Parts: sequence; structure tokens; C-alpha cells
Amino acid sequence: MNTDKLFIDGRWVEPASSEKIEVVNPYTEEVFATVPAGTAADADAAVDAARRAFEGWAATPVADRVAVCGAVALKLQERQGELSALISREMGSPLPFAFGVQTALPIATFASMQHLAEDLPWRQRIGNSLVEREPVGVVAAITPWNYPLHQVAAKVAAALVAGCTIVVKPSEVAPLSAFVLAEILDGAGLPPGVFNLVTGYGPVVGEALAGHPGVDMVSFTGSTRAGRRISEVAAATVKRVALELGGKSANIILDDADLKDAVADGLAKCYINSGQTCTALTRMLVPRVALPVVEEIAAAVAGHFATGDPDDPGTVLGPLVSAAQRDRVRDYIAQGRAEGARLVTGGEPDQKQGYFVRPTVFSDVTPDMTIAQEEIFGPVLSIIPYDSEDDAVRIANDSLYGLAGAVWSADRDRAVRVARRLRTGQVEINGAAFNPLAPFGGYKQSGHGRELGPYGVLEFTQTKAIQL
Repeated sequence: MNTDKLFIDGRWVEPASSEKIEVVNPYTEEVFATVPAGTAADADAAVDAARRAFEGWAATPVADRVAVCGAVALKLQERQGELSALISREMGSPLPFAFGVQTALPIATFASMQHLAEDLPWRQRIGNSLVEREPVGVVAAITPWNYPLHQVAAKVAAALVAGCTIVVKPSEVAPLSAFVLAEILDGAGLPPGVFNLVTGYGPVVGEALAGHPGVDMVSFTGSTRAGRRISEVAAATVKRVALELGGKSANIILDDADLKDAVADGLAKCYINSGQTCTALTRMLVPRVALPVVEEIAAAVAGHFATGDPDDPGTVLGPLVSAAQRDRVRDYIAQGRAEGARLVTGGEPDQKQGYFVRPTVFSDVTPDMTIAQEEIFGPVLSIIPYDSEDDAVRIANDSLYGLAGAVWSADRDRAVRVARRLRTGQVEINGAAFNPLAPFGGYKQSGHGRELGPYGVLEFTQTKAIQL
């Protein structure tokens, strides 16, 4: 894998600048790779290549576009071990998680395109109109570091099947897996310019792409703050923007739920990927009378989330991705204490080496506290007591965010009724599994637009009506 060059117009090319970005292993705290710090000139070259390639790719039969995705899925599977180790090094995921989630999801995403494409409503008749779905055009995909390959794959696979050409700017914190994907796409027979990779910083390459007149759509995943900026820059050319942003997801445990199962599952969903997950269930809402029992269960379960070397089979939680992220999470823990939340477990620094934070649980958290309102992006759970079902729904919806949520109840119909009252894009019932084919996206300041499955492909299309 050569990370010294950018992939533009079907070739590995020298970047416009010699400046490099260092990639740090968050466990060893050592630089182990560098990538180009791309410039606006590199973004221009990539967009120009994608613009030239668009007409030909859009005219390519859907079956051929799907075949490319199938070939990519096979190659990703062949290189899954290599990719898992790479993602583990660049962002700290324990190897089993890197293999079972970080790389398994992208494989499933590319492989799913064949079945999805057959059922999509590419053409419909409505009265005397023929309604057609056409590719939106050139897409700029700007992706985060927490699921570095999955987030790229979710955008690239869908955009390719829709008939779009694409320029990817991966996170500068964890960019390496995107280079492997570029190699695979290069070997899959993709025409030059259909896929382009430009690494760099958000304020440089990201803004250049968001404001570029040759870009028809920006698909962005990241923080709400950055999403606002993307929207501002993109507004100058009135281009389409799809945003998958932050979350502060509530896990409502109703009074008839099995507390042991619900609390254990809730902690696992809070701490997934060391808490660096936008859908993490970071607010656990429990009946006030059950608070002491919930705290006891949570403290015991949290003790099983061992931190350590991502290569160690016994490690459950790896380090946070960077020193800055570790310090940010520690600041939130300090703020929780200062505002009167009660620390049940964790909170102290963890490990002498690596950017670790111990699994942390706060209780007696009130809905107005900072740790109940702001996305922490670390292994920190806030337990919030409620007094009635209506009170639980009110607290859950008292958030700027609306990305995900959960409800636990012995009565599934009751749980579904509560789920329908939550202003959020996804809700899981009684620990139900994540569905990579279901539409993924949020309400409110968690963004707009949907990824994954058929809705993810349609997001990259325009609708045309032809009157007959």
C-alpha cells in the first residue's frame, strides 16, 4: 500500500504539496504512517476527473455498476485480515471488533448492492407521467475516523450503484483503510475518474469540495459543528447536502423490563467502539425506584469491560483515537462531577500507555446537565431517573439530537408504542440487532438524509417526471 500519493482520474498521482499528515497509533502513541496533506488544487483535479467521468458512468447499465460492487466485496473479504489490523492500528479498535464490525460491515454493504438494485424503483408510472431516478452527479464524500472504512463504503457503494462519480476525503486521523479501498477499486475495472481519493484537512480539502461548483452533492458524516459548516459552504452553490451527525441516544428501560438484561445490553451499546459511536446509547433512563438496583448492575457489568492492548484477545475496549479525544472525554467527566452527577464507577485515568479512559458510569444525572445534553464520544454512561412513561419520553426527546434510541419492556407492543413517540431516526426494541439494510440517519441536529440499504442508494438520485 502506497500512501504517498493521491488517487485521481484512475492513477496514483503526486499531490500538489509536499506537506504530510502523521498517522498516530493511539495505543503506542507513535507515528507509524504519513499521508499527503492535500490542497484545494488536488480537490479541483479530483472534481474535474469525476466531472469528465460522470456521463459515461451514469450511462453504464445498473447491472455493470452492481458487478463492480460485488467484485469489491470479494476483494475486501480477501484482505479482511490485513484491513482489520490496519484499522486497529490507526484508531485503536480491538482486533475482534475490527474484524467483526469495522471490516465486516463494509463487505456486507458492497455485497448487498446486487439484491438492492433489483428492487429499487428506477422507473414508475404515475398517471400520464414516467417518473425516473437519475444519478445526482458528482458526489463529495467526507468521512470520519470512528468507523473509517464502513463510513466510506456506505457512501461509495450506494453512489456507484446510483450512477454517480465520487471524490472521497477520509478523516486525516484514520485515513489508511481508504487507500486499500482505492487499490481494490482500481483493480475492479472502474473507469478512470469514477472514484477519486484526496486526503487532507477538513478546513482545506473538505471546504474546497463542499464549495466546489463542480460538485453536485456533499455526503458528510461527522460532528454537528462540522456539519453546520459544510451546509454553510455548500449553500453558495445550492447543492444537495446529506448529513449524518452527532447523537445523544436515550435507552428507556420501562418498569416491566428485565433489569439485568437491559442494563447489561445498554452498557455494551454505550461503550461500543470505546464509546466512539454516534448511535451509542449514552443516556440510560430508568424508573426512579429502580435506581439503586440499576447502579449495582451497571457497576458490576462495567468492570468486565477490560481496557488494554488492541492485539490482546482479552481486551474489550481499546484506547480513544487521539490524545485530544481522551482529554475531551476527561473534561466531560470532570464537568459531570462539578455539576453534581454521582460517579458510580470509573472516572480516573487508565493505563500509562495509550489514550485510554476507564469505563465510566454516572447516576442521578438530571436532563439539564452537560453530560446529559452533549455528545461525549467516549465510554461514559449517564443514568437518568424518571417518574412515569410520559416523563421518560419527555426526557428522551429533550435533546438537540435524534439519531438513535432504545426501549426495553416485557410487553413488545408497549415498547413499540413508546418507540413511535421518540423523535429519532432509529429505535431498537429489547436489544434488537443493528440492521445494515435499514435506513440510517437522524432527526433534528443529528442531520438529514439516509444511508444504507435501498434508501441509501436513492439518496444519491434525482427524480425526473416525463409527461407522456
